Amino acid sequence: MSQPEHLIVTTTDQLCEIRFNRPHRLNAVVEGLYTELLAALAQAEADPDVRVVLLTGEGRAFCVGADLKAHQAGRTAFARRQYLRLEQQVCERIFHLAKPVVAAVNGYALGAGAEMAVASDFIVIAESAQIGFPEVTIGNFLGGGVTWLLPRLVGLAKARELLFFGERIDGREAARIGLAARVFPDATFREEARAFARQLAQRAPFSLQLVKEQLNHAGERTFDACLTAELEGMTFVATTQDWQEGIDAFAEKRAPRFQGK
Repeated sequence: MSQPEHLIVTTTDQLCEIRFNRPHRLNAVVEGLYTELLAALAQAEADPDVRVVLLTGEGRAFCVGADLKAHQAGRTAFARRQYLRLEQQVCERIFHLAKPVVAAVNGYALGAGAEMAVASDFIVIAESAQIGFPEVTIGNFLGGGVTWLLPRLVGLAKARELLFFGERIDGREAARIGLAARVFPDATFREEARAFARQLAQRAPFSLQLVKEQLNHAGERTFDACLTAELEGMTFVATTQDWQEGIDAFAEKRAPRFQGK
């Protein structure tokens, strides 16, 4: 992938960090950011050296949603729909990526920014950060699968409250209601978010992939179908070198060194 204009992408220690890089607009979204993000996610998924993807924002915000100034310039109905379709594709890609995605929410995560965070496997958030879904308050509607995902995270009653009223909540409240997995102090947020993602990267890649897939689809399956999928997963991982490494490491009382093989 050529050097992106709207993203900063770095890969170290099995972690691919993708930073939204429009800080002058609080990382508000334009089409180019979405298309670059789709390419960066595809590259991270294909890279055997990447175990976990970390999404975050450059500057004072994670992402404040659509760049409304960019959208005021006489677009056709078709162009508007194509832009909206890109957001749906990005959130779907995050949700279905074969590797875990951690959204590290610094500053503001609003609208499409909050929707990308919710599509991720984990949200970690700074104490002073604010996350919210203001779409209804400005006569807009929701995207990114948030009407399906959010109730699964916080329950239907709280999802209604967040979406109907569009009020922002801070990091501690996001963690309290189960929207965020962790809340970290502002001063150490980036370091602790990366440490969280790197800890995740130490787990067995095939096992992580299967857990993500199973949890994403469990709500659509019967209990018996889940049992069958779990049996297939257990049978598969038992054929991998990582399974044997886990057994050996347990017997030898050491940390396992998984290779994704």
